[in-house]
Amino acid sequence: MSTPVNVADYERLAAERLEAGLLGYYAGGAADERTLCENVAAFARQRLLPRVLVDVGDVQTSTTILGDDVALPVLVAPTALHGMAHADAEPGMARAASRAGTVFCLSSLATTRPSEVAAAVPDGRRWFQLYVLKDRGVSRALLDEAVASGFEAIVLTVDAPRAGRRERDLRTGFAVPADVDMPAIRAAVGAPRCPTPAEFFELVDPTLTWRDLEQLVDESPVPVILKGVHAADDARRAVDHGAAGVIVSNHGGRQLDGVPATIDLLPAVAAEIGEEALVLMDGGVRRGTDVLVALALGAQAVLVGRPMLWGLTVDGTDGAGNVLELLREEVRLALTLLGAPTPADVGPHHILR
Repeated sequence: MSTPVNVADYERLAAERLEAGLLGYYAGGAADERTLCENVAAFARQRLLPRVLVDVGDVQTSTTILGDDVALPVLVAPTALHGMAHADAEPGMARAASRAGTVFCLSSLATTRPSEVAAAVPDGRRWFQLYVLKDRGVSRALLDEAVASGFEAIVLTVDAPRAGRRERDLRTGFAVPADVDMPAIRAAVGAPRCPTPAEFFELVDPTLTWRDLEQLVDESPVPVILKGVHAADDARRAVDHGAAGVIVSNHGGRQLDGVPATIDLLPAVAAEIGEEALVLMDGGVRRGTDVLVALALGAQAVLVGRPMLWGLTVDGTDGAGNVLELLREEVRLALTLLGAPTPADVGPHHILR
């Protein structure tokens, strides 16, 4: 195949290279995968509305997130097991994000420790995604290591008190090989064996409440962002309990099947808290035009997960970096044709209602 020209090309190439169990783990969703498919399909129902006679002689893709500049409104979402996709692993993904001038979010289910990512890419911007485990000491140790290693925010994931029924994993019998190190899981189980993904979620504390969020915010020296918000009321409660922002997310369609696509949930959340707090979204973003739809509906930026895994699988750091560059150029072109010189200029007037 010739050089990939879009995210779909990378997805096809990655599917050819990954063994069935890992491909199913990365690509699959819960149950009938209705929400997984809907995340992508919902973007196709949206219609951008270009505005003309706007000076687009100098279009810029940069924007501001939590008070700091990023080079494009696309952040790298937390995804698991990078070391099984490519030897470059999480440091390679962080390096790709750093080269692109954007934020890398490290998963708790990583094959690399937070301190190791920081040492490998010291100048990169990075956030840490946190699951609160029943053994709070393990979660605290991970959080402390991330903060000490210069991670700028904690992304608290709250939509996974248990794993969704991911039937591709059941069919393939997917389990993390014994020789793949996952530091968070190893610490949680107190043994070198890594459990299956479903077994890991048995370690997650299902009793987490708003009081726990408030305590985490009070104790954290960096901003806390709540990931997994569906309802506008929950976004309001998140801000009221101290969160710096929310990520509208259904876990890539991997948790409760049948919930709406995240792009359909976004407008209500943005209307509720968009003037006060950071609003991000993930799920189904495959094109630069998808990014602009999200901006027009109230997000300040999007996170992409699976596309980055496809890039990493195909060509390590360079492949992940090329995915970001493809999205950057698609965003730049779309901004030009939409009549919006910067991401901040994209608004509701750019969507056909």
